[in-house]
Formats: sequence, C-alpha cells, structure tokens
Amino acid sequence: MAPRLAAKYQVEIENISKPRAEYQTDEYFELDLPTAPAVMVGDDILVEGADCPEHALEAAICRHLGLPEPEPPAKKGLLGRLFS
Repeated sequence: MAPRLAAKYQVEIENISKPRAEYQTDEYFELDLPTAPAVMVGDDILVEGADCPEHALEAAICRHLGLPEPEPPAKKGLLGRLFS
C-alpha cells in the first residue's frame, strides 16, 4: 500500500523495522516516538499499536500535502461482499 501511495503522491516513505525488544527499551521511550507498529505522516501520529486503514493513510497524506482528501470507499452490502 505505501509504495503505491508514494508513487501516486510523489512523497518519500520511510519504513523502520527493528526487533520488538528495541521498541521496548528506555532509550526508545525517550525519543517520544509512537509504540510500534505505528504510522506517522509528517509529525502526526496516525495510528499507534494497530494497523492503518488505507483510506486513512491516503487522507493524511493529502492533508499533509494540502490536497483535497479522497472520497471514502463505498460500503458494500452483503451481496456485494459475497460476489466481489
């Protein structure tokens, strides 16, 4: 999802991956960074400790770039979910 959005909006995406133990050290807490897994756009923490919905990430990128936010995806009914 992130590489596709980076190409669409011409933004730089940085993925940081460390062993879980490194996120639970005192040094990490002193950095005032969010608990992993997390998604940040600029200095704003979008999601902390959970997965991030694609639409929420795309909307945050648009807000950060000063672009209009995309329309939320249409909700599908029961039959739409079964036959899609």
